[in-house]
Amino acid sequence: PQQGGEAIYKGVCQACHMPDARGAAGAGIYPALAGNSKLEVAGYPVSVVIHGQKAMPAFGDVFSDQQIADVVNYVRTHFGNGYKDTVTPADVRSAR
Repeated sequence: PQQGGEAIYKGVCQACHMPDARGAAGAGIYPALAGNSKLEVAGYPVSVVIHGQKAMPAFGDVFSDQQIADVVNYVRTHFGNGYKDTVTPADVRSAR
């Protein structure tokens, strides 16, 4: 299994959200994660990764609490996002 936020993003997320996290439109609409103000409240991306939303599948049964925290922290601190409050595995566990 992939470890670390960058590896998880590159191995799973970028297929839809694109390598630059600017999103895409085609067979579906894949929202940009770059500069996305919805990521400011850490619980939002945690919930979306765990439970899925619209066309995005749920990854709660696929990734551990640590992996979800890692990828959420990676996306929230890269691609023009500067949200510095860190998501912990305990945060993810309580959101499940």
